Amino acid sequence: MTAPAPAPIALRPGITPVTTGDIMVLLDERAGTYWQINATGALVLRHLLDGATPEQAAVALARERPGALHAEADVADLLATLREKNLLAG
Repeated sequence: MTAPAPAPIALRPGITPVTTGDIMVLLDERAGTYWQINATGALVLRHLLDGATPEQAAVALARERPGALHAEADVADLLATLREKNLLAG
C-alpha cells in the first residue's frame, strides 16, 4: 500500500504573498497586518507554494544557497512559524 501524498502547502484565504526583490511580504487582508519574510524564507516559501514538499524545498535551498548548512531545519522552522501565525491553510 502506498502512503498518500502529503497535502500541498497553501496560504490561508485572505493571505496574499507579495515579492519585493529577494524578500516576500505576506499581507493579511482581513486583519490589515503583514509579515516580512527574508530572502531565504521567501525562496523556500516560493518552492512550497509551487507544490514542492518540505524535503524538496530543503534540497532546493541547499542547492541555491550553498551557505545554508541547515536547510531541513530552516524549512521546518519557517513552516512552524507560518503555522504559529495562522498563515497556512488547513
